[in-house]
Amino acid sequence: MKPAPFVYHAAADVEEVLDLLAELGTEAKILAGGQSLVPVLNMRLAGPEHLVDINRVPGLDAITVTDDAVRVGALVRHADLLASAEARDALPLLGQALRWVAHPVIRNRGTTVGSLVHADPAGEMPAILALTGGSVVLRSRRGERTVPAEEFFVGPMESCVLADELAVEAVFGRFPAGTRTAFSEIARRHGDYAMAGVGLAVRTDGPDGPVQDARAGFVSLTEVPAVLDLTPVLEGAVAADLPGLAEAVTEAVGSFVDPVDDIHATADYRRHLAAVQTNRLLAGLLAGETTTTTTEETSA
Repeated sequence: MKPAPFVYHAAADVEEVLDLLAELGTEAKILAGGQSLVPVLNMRLAGPEHLVDINRVPGLDAITVTDDAVRVGALVRHADLLASAEARDALPLLGQALRWVAHPVIRNRGTTVGSLVHADPAGEMPAILALTGGSVVLRSRRGERTVPAEEFFVGPMESCVLADELAVEAVFGRFPAGTRTAFSEIARRHGDYAMAGVGLAVRTDGPDGPVQDARAGFVSLTEVPAVLDLTPVLEGAVAADLPGLAEAVTEAVGSFVDPVDDIHATADYRRHLAAVQTNRLLAGLLAGETTTTTTEETSA
């Protein structure tokens, strides 16, 4: 299928984008990487009368690392962010998760901010934004606002971006010193949407010291990105304690996630995968791995 007819606007700068959005409102959609929007248009699940292309807009392709955040502009491609050694060093969880975003061709075009605005609960980057306590910067002719992740995602495939607003930047928070992170997905084939994915951040008191706090975020397991605080279960634990805590972790994860049945897996199986991955990641991190990235595939 082909998209319904639309008027194409190649904006030259942010000011022109904001003018067009203020004038056109709900009749317009922003085109950046197009990896989510174009399939939706081709299937005619959406039919905006105007597309505002921001790919020529200067100043939206910066990756900036500060003491407390990694800031990602609206035109930064997944591949560019994954290739940024400065960003990966500052926040290893970005690199651990980004390499499992679809396939290289899609990462070469798709933008990280676009993925956040798309708000797909099966997307990796919305989960990472939530787990890092991040936010998204929105700009319109009415001004600029910074929306924290817990308010940005309002439903499956639905964010709080208003019709006249442009998402100009994502802000991923950096973890405190002593935090180790890991990310895991299980999919039928690499690059497919995950049946279940888990991101984990654990802070310990020294390399072999007890857990001070632990949080987990999930992919394809909740309607909107949400963070489970595992600190009540794991605080004070060391690696040797984990076998005795596995059941408690499983119960905490199982009662937190809310997966649904579909043609790929049942809700119970997804819940099982979430608990298995969380326990595995915990074992890896407390065994001394400073960063861990794992993925598994099941036979189709």
